[in-house]
Amino acid sequence: MLTSAFRLLRILLTVVRFRLDVFIPFALLPWYIRYTLGAVCSIGRKRARKNRGERLRLALESLGPIFVKFGQILSTRRDLLDDEIADELAKLQDKVPAFPGHIAQAIIERDLKAPVDQLFAEFDVTPLASASIAQVHTAKLHSGEEVVVKVIRPKIEKTISKDIGLLYTLAHLVANMSDDGKRLRPVEVVTDYEYTILDELDLAKEAANTGLLQRNFTNSELLYVPQVYWDYCHRNVMVVERISGIPVADIAALNKANVDMKCLAERGVEIFFTQVFSHSFFHADMHPGNIFVDVSNPQKPKYIAIDCAIMGSLDDADKNYLARNLLAFFQRDYRMVAELHVESGWVPKGTPVHAFESAIRSVCEPMFAKPLKDISFGQVLIGLFQTARRFNMEVQPQLVLLEKTLLNIEGLGRQLYPDLDLWVTAKPFLERWMREQIGPKRVMEELRKQAPQWAGQLPQIPNLVFTALSQMSHQEERMQAQTDAIAQLGKELKSSRQSLPFRLLGALSIGAAWFITDPVSLKHLEIADFTSLGLFLVGLYLLVLKP
Repeated sequence: MLTSAFRLLRILLTVVRFRLDVFIPFALLPWYIRYTLGAVCSIGRKRARKNRGERLRLALESLGPIFVKFGQILSTRRDLLDDEIADELAKLQDKVPAFPGHIAQAIIERDLKAPVDQLFAEFDVTPLASASIAQVHTAKLHSGEEVVVKVIRPKIEKTISKDIGLLYTLAHLVANMSDDGKRLRPVEVVTDYEYTILDELDLAKEAANTGLLQRNFTNSELLYVPQVYWDYCHRNVMVVERISGIPVADIAALNKANVDMKCLAERGVEIFFTQVFSHSFFHADMHPGNIFVDVSNPQKPKYIAIDCAIMGSLDDADKNYLARNLLAFFQRDYRMVAELHVESGWVPKGTPVHAFESAIRSVCEPMFAKPLKDISFGQVLIGLFQTARRFNMEVQPQLVLLEKTLLNIEGLGRQLYPDLDLWVTAKPFLERWMREQIGPKRVMEELRKQAPQWAGQLPQIPNLVFTALSQMSHQEERMQAQTDAIAQLGKELKSSRQSLPFRLLGALSIGAAWFITDPVSLKHLEIADFTSLGLFLVGLYLLVLKP
């Protein structure tokens, strides 16, 4: 708690130092907080010589990797930010200050247990690029392949642990301040983010992610993923093929290469939906610094993806819900959207669907008044979020990465091609996917999945069949024996009816059985006892009196 307090104090000092009060909505704050912050921030007023975008970038860099990540996400949302701010935040993608190359070399030699000159034919101590978590150096293997060596920043895990601790403190404060805070589930969101960013610190996991993504897009015309050199991978070091391409954010270079920007933007959307719905494994950190373009065929440009540290996945239930929800949006079926939210548990089961439908319509319908190409899915999400308080809608942590990635894809696509129609591009894909889930192709896929289990049981089938037939044979024998016994008893009873003593003996047997089974006191007879007595008299009549 003390560490978090010091970290929070540092954030407040950073706000003052870089005059970030220009981003604070003072009008929405209580008067005492408003005047206190105003007075404190006035201390740094004379130092605010840089524009606000540059001040924000420098502040995020000074606060560390978690805040740099936040800036990277914001940099793709030019529909939400001024160009001045977006241009500055874009510098966070690969221009984070580097750490000394000799330290990177020491980390490589420690983890791979060999001198650099034995590992590589060439190694450039000067970093090629530096990001918030790691930096990369160029090298050449002794076998001649050009590679890049990625190295985790020293002592970064300690810094991230402090930041995560602060986020947990803030999350608990938000959750305990109001019911609205609980609805947002901030603690679960921080927990999900903690798993994500800690995974990013393990380059062995990133190498595995890269390998899987590469297999998913083998021989693909849409996406290329560089090869991993497994013998040179460790927790703090990873070596992959060096790729060549134009950074996706370099619009001028792409235009100079005569790239079909419409095709490029639409392929980005197709790659995203293919990963999510076909592979259930998607690149969840697709900011411009991680994406390049192969322009060898400008009319059919191919994406190149690097940095697979943060990957997301969805189960079948999440995918089905997401696809149906998006299609309902496309078709303006607000009733279906409301019902899906209730069905999935996003809102309480007792939520009045008609009222929720009306609220969703009030958010979405004005947006559909615009041309489809001008509709921002991000703005739709923001509008829907504004209805959350009224209907107690909860944040779904498992979809946070997906929502962030979708926002990045939309922002990037419109940066490449301002007339990108995300709805038209995605709708055919989703409709095709839904057909596949309920058609014969899906049935055959499920049969193929179950085939290995069935194959494992094949050697046991003869024994199972023999055992079943044997049991059936013994069952028939037992049934026949029981039938013969009943027939014999019937014959004996029939013959016993020829003699009064035998009939009286049968009656006494029934009476004895009745009293043994349900003994009663004749002085305290109840309804159940009279029922038993009635059944006894009927048996007595049939056995003794009936000729």
